[in-house]
Amino acid sequence: MAEQIRVVTLNCWGLKYVSKDRHERVAAIASALARSDYDIIALQEIWVEADYNEIRQSVVSRLPYTKLFHRYYMSSGALGAGLGILTKWPIIATSMTPYSLVGEPTDVFGGDWFVGKGAGSVTIMHPILGPVQLFVTHFCAKGGESGPEYNRTYRLVNAWEFAKVTRQAAELGRYVIAMGDFNSIPTSLPMNVVLNHAGLVDSWATSHTHIPPPSGMLSPIEGVINYGITADSPLNSYRDSEPSGDPIVRKYQGKRLDYILFRHPSPNGSNDHLPRLTCRDSQVVFTDSIPGNSCSYSDHFGVEATLAIDTQAEGKQDDMASLKDTSAMWFKSPSELSSNAITEMMSAFNTSYRMSQDRSRKELTIFGTSILVLIGLIIGSAWVVVPWLNPVFVLLVVYLSWQATTKLYEGFIFGSWERKALQNVIEELELCKQILASQAPHDW
Repeated sequence: MAEQIRVVTLNCWGLKYVSKDRHERVAAIASALARSDYDIIALQEIWVEADYNEIRQSVVSRLPYTKLFHRYYMSSGALGAGLGILTKWPIIATSMTPYSLVGEPTDVFGGDWFVGKGAGSVTIMHPILGPVQLFVTHFCAKGGESGPEYNRTYRLVNAWEFAKVTRQAAELGRYVIAMGDFNSIPTSLPMNVVLNHAGLVDSWATSHTHIPPPSGMLSPIEGVINYGITADSPLNSYRDSEPSGDPIVRKYQGKRLDYILFRHPSPNGSNDHLPRLTCRDSQVVFTDSIPGNSCSYSDHFGVEATLAIDTQAEGKQDDMASLKDTSAMWFKSPSELSSNAITEMMSAFNTSYRMSQDRSRKELTIFGTSILVLIGLIIGSAWVVVPWLNPVFVLLVVYLSWQATTKLYEGFIFGSWERKALQNVIEELELCKQILASQAPHDW
């Protein structure tokens, strides 16, 4: 008996007052999804609840089980996680895993601190596969793709924490389908962590193995069709009109940042003959302009995948090479991250730790200086006899008060928080590296 699961993921770019043409685009997205045949829909950047409800109402007759994730992590994520899942099958459990590092409070234009980042999860009961844990996520964007890895420290932390929770789901005996905007190209270290530590399979890569690397200049259409480009494509109306200096963008006519990943439960002796989940096809979608308008559906294109369920695989004793060739991933070692990858991550985190210490010292110095100047202004105001100087003193006091408060929070509270989070990840990676070393074959 053959079955399939149709999955789509889309970054909706739905920040209120900031995202262009939001109302028109959300209506078009809702209309398109209402006409689709997807079994699972994963949404990112759906921060306005009314927008989520509009999409949910358009598909509720076919996908009645839905979850919008609300970020609840202490001081960040005031606008919510912007993550949602809609599914055909009953939801039996939900969870939200906030990432420990999501951005800096003073990075207003980056915005990651204010919207919050994390991994939303629902567990559904599939009629053939049983419990399937679905994940939707959105990694930090800051850092780009070039330069040293410590530029992407927050994204690396996101990748590590995401890999851990998806791996844990598989260790509980569940199939895993993970979707979202990972803000990382396929060859990046964050995607190396996600795929190898969690044992996840990239649906696009496994269904496009026949596509060779580009040998010359690509057309934008070729970039989308052959290489899965979802962001910074010239076909997208919201792409920056200025030519990009990014060599990845020039080579591929954009970047592949959005993924649908999957894997089987971890083997435990009692689940050796489960149905096999493979990717039959994967395509980039939402590439056209919205009907009656010249704008794109979002600043990202979406990705869809058709995952086939082969129940005839039950009872077959395939060898390991065959299973890996078909990307079934029935078995994963405790970690398939290489020692070099772990070392590279630890180097980036240690560098970021030292940079955080230096930044905190500078910010606390500014805090102390601001306090001293404030005291001087307050004392000096008693001797001001020129009336027009009073408003100037007031403005200076307001500015220095804001400066002192901001630097105290950034240098002491956030700085300590950031370094504790980095320390936790570094210690986890040290343990992971020790386990790998203990499992390495020895020459006697």
